[in-house]
Amino acid sequence: MDVDNIPATVSAGSVRYAVGVEYDGSRFHGWQSQSGVRTVQDCIEKALGAVASEAIRVVTAGRTDTGVHATGQVFHFDSVADRSPLNWLRGANTHLPSGSALTWIKQVDRTFHARFTALSRRYRYVLFCRDVRPTYLSGKVTWTYEKLDVERMKSAAMLLKGRHDFSAFRSSGCQSKQPVREIYELSVNSEGPWIWIDIEANGFLQHMVRNIAGVLTAVANGSKPVLWAAEVLASRDRSAGGVTALPDGLYFSGVRYPEAFKIPSPPDPCKFW
Repeated sequence: MDVDNIPATVSAGSVRYAVGVEYDGSRFHGWQSQSGVRTVQDCIEKALGAVASEAIRVVTAGRTDTGVHATGQVFHFDSVADRSPLNWLRGANTHLPSGSALTWIKQVDRTFHARFTALSRRYRYVLFCRDVRPTYLSGKVTWTYEKLDVERMKSAAMLLKGRHDFSAFRSSGCQSKQPVREIYELSVNSEGPWIWIDIEANGFLQHMVRNIAGVLTAVANGSKPVLWAAEVLASRDRSAGGVTALPDGLYFSGVRYPEAFKIPSPPDPCKFW
């Protein structure tokens, strides 16, 4: 069952809040609550519950897998507790573990829903290209010693933009009922040893961004031709798509909502690259 499809219980007199959060995915077993392991959702609900003195249930814009980071994740929750946004923010951050922090919180109209009112979601995938593996960035970037051709990568990325059936880019365990998604932006940039892929779409299938990164990397290292990206897309067959890129370099970098909700825009993710 997709727990994010279950509406949070709304108590009489409760207030709805939208919240921004960032986290180091290497310290959690993904977003979604699971028994016996530490997840982002469980930690946030526990922290907010401590501030509210009541059980809190949160609903996120998009779940992330184990090892995937976030710089612009958004969720909402309802509470009858009378707390100012600043008290919510400081109180919850006091109770959150290292590697996670709420970045902003604001009261919103009850028609706001972190998942269902989102217009698009955005990810960044970061590659670190040098002969020597990363040290303090271990787990925060995807490292390769291969020489990658960024221009080939850009050409392949252009073939994946638009509205398509992305069955070839979904995991075998993906539970989405339909595989059609629309990619609004898919750009590749580089500077020094850094290559980063930005992708914005109306929604994502499980492992979709990591599988796209895997295809683009295979094109960039010369093992596959540029047109192979289009062949994989047309096949609608996951087995044709090659290796799933590691989660280390993947960041949930933002969500776009209707302007009426006045949801803060996250800063440019990982500015230093």
